[in-house]
Formats: sequence, C-alpha cells, structure tokens
Amino acid sequence: MTIENAIRILAGSLVLLSVTLGHFVDPRWLFLAGFVGINLIQSAFTGFCPAELILKKLGLGGSCCH
Repeated sequence: MTIENAIRILAGSLVLLSVTLGHFVDPRWLFLAGFVGINLIQSAFTGFCPAELILKKLGLGGSCCH
C-alpha cells in the first residue's frame, strides 16, 4: 500500500469517526472533521503532511509519485 492510499484511508476514517461521534456523543467531535479537512487543504498547497511523517515512521513505505 502506498503512503498516499494510507493517508486517504486514515483521513476518511477520521472523518467518518468524527461524524459518528458528533451525532451520537457530542457535537464538538465535528471539530475533528474540520481539522482533517483543513489539514488536507494545507497539505495540497504546501506538500507537507504530518500524517505522512507518522506513517513513514511506522514503517509504511512506497509511493506512487516517487
């Protein structure tokens, strides 16, 4: 699995988790979805993605772009 795919899975999972928790537990969980969205937008402009650094440290390798 490439890092790009892992980041998409991670981001999608966090958004779904945030919406579920926001609906059933506390609406403040929706801030997590907002944070994920802002981070995706910022990484598109800057090329810096904190999730990528973490996934690389966890040993996930490979990339479709390099």
